[in-house]
Amino acid sequence: MPENNVGLRSERGPVLAAVMLSTALIAIDSTIIATAVPSIVKDIGGFTEFPWLFSIYLLAQAVSVPIYGKLNDLFGRKPVILWGIGLFLLGSILCGAAWSMLTLIIFRVVQGLGAGAIMPTTITIVGDLYSVRERAKVQGYVASVWGVSSVVGPTLGGVFSEWIDWRWIFFVNIPLCLLAGGMILRKFQERTHQRGRPVIDYLGAALLTAGLTLVILGVLEGGQAWAWDSPISLAVLLGGLALLVIFGFVERRAPEPVLPLWVFRRRLLVTSGQLAIGVGAILLALSAYVPVFVQDVLGWGPLVAGFALAALTLGWPISASQAGKVYLRVGFRWCAVIGTSLVLAGSALLLLLDENSSVFTVGLFCLIIGLGMGLTAAPTLIAAQSSVGWSERGVVTANNIFLRSLGSALGAAVFGAIANAIIGSDEVDPARLTDAVHRIFIGMVLVAVAMLVLAALIPRSADAVTASPAPEADRAVSD
Repeated sequence: MPENNVGLRSERGPVLAAVMLSTALIAIDSTIIATAVPSIVKDIGGFTEFPWLFSIYLLAQAVSVPIYGKLNDLFGRKPVILWGIGLFLLGSILCGAAWSMLTLIIFRVVQGLGAGAIMPTTITIVGDLYSVRERAKVQGYVASVWGVSSVVGPTLGGVFSEWIDWRWIFFVNIPLCLLAGGMILRKFQERTHQRGRPVIDYLGAALLTAGLTLVILGVLEGGQAWAWDSPISLAVLLGGLALLVIFGFVERRAPEPVLPLWVFRRRLLVTSGQLAIGVGAILLALSAYVPVFVQDVLGWGPLVAGFALAALTLGWPISASQAGKVYLRVGFRWCAVIGTSLVLAGSALLLLLDENSSVFTVGLFCLIIGLGMGLTAAPTLIAAQSSVGWSERGVVTANNIFLRSLGSALGAAVFGAIANAIIGSDEVDPARLTDAVHRIFIGMVLVAVAMLVLAALIPRSADAVTASPAPEADRAVSD
């Protein structure tokens, strides 16, 4: 495949289009349901349970990502992504047919398990299909999916809820899943690098899934469903940590560990993983508290609040599409330093906000953070991917994505505790809310400072892969 033969019209274009469509399933789903919640509750009830629609989906996706990452390396990318699309399709159909909030929550688990397979596999396929230099251009195509989805998702959700039926926010996935699956099935061919019969680490997978489920559940629901110092909170968190410790000992002796411990010993992988945690935490803080600040302090409606936050989700893909040019010129390390510096600057500017601030100012500061995220998240993941071969790339990709989800869960817990401690009641007082949001912004600044330090610690050796294309034998092919 000639170098720089990229784009939707190239030989690999059909696979790239299928990857973009598969990514769109996850990107649209992450935003489309939020605007439909009032219609869902009005139809099937369950107002007090509706937050589980989001947390259970996040939980199912997060805990399954590391498992799917290993399956990618054992069996190849194609069967895993087809499984994920099929599971997401089944979950969408079931969610659209749900007759109560409980059944909808259960069916969201199925959707989340499908998303857990799609997310890491699409990114891994791009890592297989294109060299590092080519990904500098391909990144723009994939990033554009998130930018378009940030606008299309809430719009579709509002249209379906108000003019048609909220169930179509799930049924719309049916043709998209069938099209994406058909394109992957027909156009994507790959050369797997495994020899002999794969050995599956069932015990490790079970311990990892159970441990992560308990830890993330404890973090998400601590201070919400139960008090942090309650017996159930301690039991859930300590039980999850104990299972993860046992998992660590099991993995040291497993012939094919589901999550190899070397992932936590290589400097580049550790640094990029820690950066992913920071990305997840800041993303959660902005998504959760910027709309609240715009509505309850500045006095605007939810639509305007959504547009203020959209500056973040638009800035991210814009800079991500140009990040390739940056890291090819100055290297992964300096690209991440520039990105985290922008995140730090945007987070610090948020401290200037008060009840007299304009929505334009809020959007501008979010845009700066989004631009920084685009120069940080994708380049550091590409650097991590490029430091390993085909048989390890799935695990490395999945680990990075999982750590971002973990960062969001930790952010939800920490920032939620800060907000609850200051506000202290269901009555939202603008003065207290402003104080709480400012404390959260201070927390974001501290996270951004840590991210800047981590970016400076990225080893210089990571930049060696930008000088030459990936070996032909290490690539997937399209037909």
